[in-house]
Amino acid sequence: MEILDSSIFDLSPIPFWLEDFSAVKNQFDLWKSDGITDLETFLKEDTSRVLHCANLIKIIKVNQKTLDLYEAKDIDHLRGNLSKIFSNDMAESHIHELLALWKKELSFSNTAVNYSLSGKRLDIHLKGTVLPGHENDLSLILLSTENITSYQDACRLEMRSRSIAEARFTYSPTSLWVEDFSRIKTRLDHLKALGIEDFVTFLDVHNDFIVECLRDISIIDVNQSTLNLFGASSKEHLMQNIYKVFGPETLQTFRGQLIELWKGNIHHQCEAVNYALDGSIRHVLLQFTIFPGFENDWSMAQLALTDITARKKAENYLEYLGKHDVLTKLYNRSFFTAEINRLERNLLRPVSCIFMDMNGLKPVNDTQGHDVGDDLLRRTGGILTQLIQNTLYSTSRIGGDEFVVLLPGADEIALQNCLDALIELIHIDNQFYSNQPISFSIGSATSKENERIEDMLKRADQLMYVQKREFYEGLKATP
Repeated sequence: MEILDSSIFDLSPIPFWLEDFSAVKNQFDLWKSDGITDLETFLKEDTSRVLHCANLIKIIKVNQKTLDLYEAKDIDHLRGNLSKIFSNDMAESHIHELLALWKKELSFSNTAVNYSLSGKRLDIHLKGTVLPGHENDLSLILLSTENITSYQDACRLEMRSRSIAEARFTYSPTSLWVEDFSRIKTRLDHLKALGIEDFVTFLDVHNDFIVECLRDISIIDVNQSTLNLFGASSKEHLMQNIYKVFGPETLQTFRGQLIELWKGNIHHQCEAVNYALDGSIRHVLLQFTIFPGFENDWSMAQLALTDITARKKAENYLEYLGKHDVLTKLYNRSFFTAEINRLERNLLRPVSCIFMDMNGLKPVNDTQGHDVGDDLLRRTGGILTQLIQNTLYSTSRIGGDEFVVLLPGADEIALQNCLDALIELIHIDNQFYSNQPISFSIGSATSKENERIEDMLKRADQLMYVQKREFYEGLKATP
């Protein structure tokens, strides 16, 4: 019993308890004589048995650190308030100690929750050792109750932070991918070690390198928004069909990413085109980042994909409206002007054109209504669209009833073939709409050597107006 008087016990920086478990040992003997072999099941069937054993334990001595930890004045103060110290769920943790002693183990350890006498929660790491000479009766056991509250608080905070991070990943409205780029880093480092400096030229020569790097990416995880974006029922469904997500545009996009990574830009963004599993297009803003702490191996990277499909459609439609006439679906005057400037700068010659002016549109609008007139314009759009399909030619509506066909690279023979096709298409259309035929005044021209495009257009316009005058003079001459 020398330890009872030891200054080491009293001065220890760790809370120590000396306890007498001999009554617990006697209880064990009674249960064994009653045929109890599975103590764990027996105690869990009735937890009052655990509390009974706890009440059999006698506290012999505690040191000052124990009193300080539990805010007790002295050992009697501590003994008189044990019900406050031990939490309601102490039975679960105490079972662990009892089982160790039942199995004649001479030491045990456990974590538990206690409370100071003022009600402050204490997370403790309990260690117990049966002191030598007391193995048979358990009359002297040394216990330490190390305060690990700060550590457990840090663990709980870490778990909470992890839980929040996982929730942010899982429930983020943005498509998130966690991927392993470590093999790609190894490839890039190898090229640098070989002395490669012009990486862009290297990729131009070795296009297969891009494909190999794509295959080296390992997808670790994706979130629910990713499944929603690509129309996948589960992660397994997406992974099994991942090849459907990437299209012919992927190589060019990934090429740009590799160049950014080569430059050391481990945080970058770009626009990309992917596809849902049903084949529908997905325009996305791709934001790439290597997670902090993984800069040396790139084994943890995040891709955030923001769906910009609706925005791209809107942009494309606005671009379309900027260049097209909504009624006829042909190009508009703005496009026509830009195209003339382009052709003027271009060395491709000759260039031909056809000027067309619809005859009698105003009387139709005045007498039959603009809806009928609009139908005539739509029919004209259809005729001219058929005329230039599968060619490099363009057609524009440059006024209310004025149209121009531009034929870059077309000589006089090609121009005449196009005029013949135009007349035939008008004839076929008028046969179908015999009750409302369309009539045009047409002028055409082919650029001469060193002639400006603008001058060629004026010649065709003048010829069109000659036909226009002849058309209306013919109407006046008709009785």
